[in-house]
Amino acid sequence: MTKSSLLLRSPAKLNLFLHIVGRRTDGYHLLQSVFQLIDWCDTITLKVIPENEVRRINPIADVPPEQDLVVRAAKLLKDFCKFEGGVEISLQKEIPIGGGLGGGSSDAACTLIGLNALWNLKLDKETLMSLGLQLGADVPFFIYGQNAFVEGVGEKIQGIELENRDFLVIFPQQGITTASIFQAPELTRDHAQITIDGFLASSWSDLSNDCQAVAMQICPQVMQALDWISHAVPGSEPRMSGSGSSVFAVLNPKTDTAKLENLLQTLPKGWVGRIVRGLNKNPAYNLISSE
Repeated sequence: MTKSSLLLRSPAKLNLFLHIVGRRTDGYHLLQSVFQLIDWCDTITLKVIPENEVRRINPIADVPPEQDLVVRAAKLLKDFCKFEGGVEISLQKEIPIGGGLGGGSSDAACTLIGLNALWNLKLDKETLMSLGLQLGADVPFFIYGQNAFVEGVGEKIQGIELENRDFLVIFPQQGITTASIFQAPELTRDHAQITIDGFLASSWSDLSNDCQAVAMQICPQVMQALDWISHAVPGSEPRMSGSGSSVFAVLNPKTDTAKLENLLQTLPKGWVGRIVRGLNKNPAYNLISSE
């Protein structure tokens, strides 16, 4: 029996490092990164409707439909497949907007994955990833569905096995637009390239986020959040994720998480902090028809 609705958990990601290794002639930056899925999730509900339209309920304030990634994803898939049918989309946001955690990209990816199943389109993963790249550089990763070493503008993706770990993640209220980071003249764009083996052999201190220095100039709260984690988890060497403004630290098994949860209650007003667990796969992964 064909389902008429789906509820999907749409996970965030952390950039364990982010190196900018070059720039294409069209202005797009060439990156290397390892993307780690985490259990900080939005919730998407997709419901088949008889009308031939994409209907968004409870939209995000100040985000017009033409910029709403779940709407754009649904319309892109509908147009690509010339599908005559509709969907009602509800999105409950938990992942901070403008935090460098990939929430919007993950929501778009889960919409493509979910509608591929709900509308019985039978597109393979590679096709969905190609469509996803039209929506944003991080979308193909979330469709790929597992932790990965990512290169190029986000389209070169290789799966990687990462140990199960917990992380402390802080979003210091003020978001940063990706464009403001990558347009900054002081951004370094010539980091030496590494391989997967090089990453696996590296220590935490060997790696960095090349966007972090620029982000701290644009948003002083990034430095404040890094300092907060450094005091809360001594020796953790916190780092920014993506283009910011969220920062995080890897927690070791001996970390007193109960004490840390209490400390999180003392965060500055408006900040959001969570202890999260790394995931191996996107929860929507098994809905891709080719899997």
